[in-house]
Amino acid sequence: MIVAAGGGGDAVAAAMLDAALYGGGGRPAVILTYAWDRLLVDAVPGPRGPAHFTGLRPLTHSVWTVPADAKPVAPAGSTLPRLAGELPHTVALIDPLHGAEGITRQLEELIEHLAPESIDLLDVGGDILARGDEPTLRSPLADALTLAACCQANAPVRLLVAGPGLDGEIPAEDLADRMGPTLLTFRAEHVEPVRSVLEWHPSEAAAMLAATARGVRGSCEVREAGPPVPLTDEGPTVHEADLDDALDRNELARALLETENLAEAEQHSRDICGYSEIDYERDKASWLSSRPERQLDPEGTFRQLDQFEAEARGRGITHTTFRRITEALGLDGGHRQDLRALLLSSRPEQYAAPLWRIACRPSAVTAGGRDGAGRWP
Repeated sequence: MIVAAGGGGDAVAAAMLDAALYGGGGRPAVILTYAWDRLLVDAVPGPRGPAHFTGLRPLTHSVWTVPADAKPVAPAGSTLPRLAGELPHTVALIDPLHGAEGITRQLEELIEHLAPESIDLLDVGGDILARGDEPTLRSPLADALTLAACCQANAPVRLLVAGPGLDGEIPAEDLADRMGPTLLTFRAEHVEPVRSVLEWHPSEAAAMLAATARGVRGSCEVREAGPPVPLTDEGPTVHEADLDDALDRNELARALLETENLAEAEQHSRDICGYSEIDYERDKASWLSSRPERQLDPEGTFRQLDQFEAEARGRGITHTTFRRITEALGLDGGHRQDLRALLLSSRPEQYAAPLWRIACRPSAVTAGGRDGAGRWP
């Protein structure tokens, strides 16, 4: 069983971990993950619980699996049904609406029902190892909840950190003394199980993890023009960290141990970290709803893209994500896939799958100028 600490990209990375550690026979892992896709996919702030879906299937009293034909209840959205349809794994839903105590209850039911040979708590980036006062920390709540729950589970749980620093929150060098030795290094073949997923999944951390596993190196700009993320040889590594040390360090996780609902957990985040990421989502959702929608104009898109790339080169950026390009061009998140298709059909040589390589100089290629499928090398 693999618990995706923060949901989203952690669930994608869990499939890579299953291939790297447990592949070559046996049953695929059960991946326990949040339905928390942020506003790019889900217009409703915060995570979803079982009541926000139709078509879920009961696994235990408190745990529901997400099959491919499950649907989020509008206006909510979720990547989980599609993820479940493209992976052989059982995708089970973390329900944070009952706080850390509820997640602990889910874990204990799964342990009793499945009797798993191993339980891994997986975080891409390493912000689960945060103290809570780091100035670059942006999304500590989900990780802190799962950390608090796993520390109370009635079975040994191994804490794994993949791609140190790749979530753009805690720099890899700041995590060096918080992680144990390297357990494994992802290679290109470990990306194969999620190859199709990465063509549409919005997670930037999972995209950078896969890209570094495939040998991409450089400096990547991510959403909201956060600090550039170095793409180095450390990027595809997985480290085993000490679960108890992580809890001792993480003040928010310790405060969440006995929480019984999400509102209580949010308030602890405000008190300890100075903010709640769900409050941020609420504010951003309000802003997005008042912003006029822009249409995708191919000619204007390439003009804007050339300007963005010129500025990015000046910042020393070599790669970026399609999520960042969509944002930089002022487009709605719903245009991300259409924008991606347009760029890959016109400038396929810049596709460093699943990232976008910043051109070394302005391109003369315009919409419709060059054919290409943008296939993986």
